[in-house]
Amino acid sequence: MSKKPWQTFDDWHAAHGAIRSRRYGVIETLAGRFVAIYFRPWPKLLSWPEIWPVGSSYHARGQADRCLLYFNQPMGHSNFLALKYLVSTAGTSSATVLAAMTMLDAVAEIKRSDAILCDVANARFSDRLIRRMGWQSHKPQRWHRNYIKRFYGVFPELRLPLH
Repeated sequence: MSKKPWQTFDDWHAAHGAIRSRRYGVIETLAGRFVAIYFRPWPKLLSWPEIWPVGSSYHARGQADRCLLYFNQPMGHSNFLALKYLVSTAGTSSATVLAAMTMLDAVAEIKRSDAILCDVANARFSDRLIRRMGWQSHKPQRWHRNYIKRFYGVFPELRLPLH
């Protein structure tokens, strides 16, 4: 039986099998709650602000207080996840972003990932905020703010925003 290239789960517990086997996904949260997890046949490589100079105040269109978090599990590094992109609509609360980040931690736990990596490009995410969410500076570079959240078998107790 082959898996569908695109899958959507609005029931977190029903998604566990797909989470284990799929490499590329999107977590959607709305008003501080989990909405759905979408699986894609290919990784997120580019984003609109990388192609077109939209400015630092860019927000996606759509319902207010909504967040989409794109993650990849790179082929050559199966025990790591990459937080590729986080897009929000106008009026998105910190609770909605935190819910998406919490759900990413849950994906890492289900996949038994050693760590999650990201390159923070948006200045609205301060170094202090990122550290408070459990991330550490990783491989500093001149034009990049690289961070890592390490697990190595020890995962935080998660209070999943499933309602």
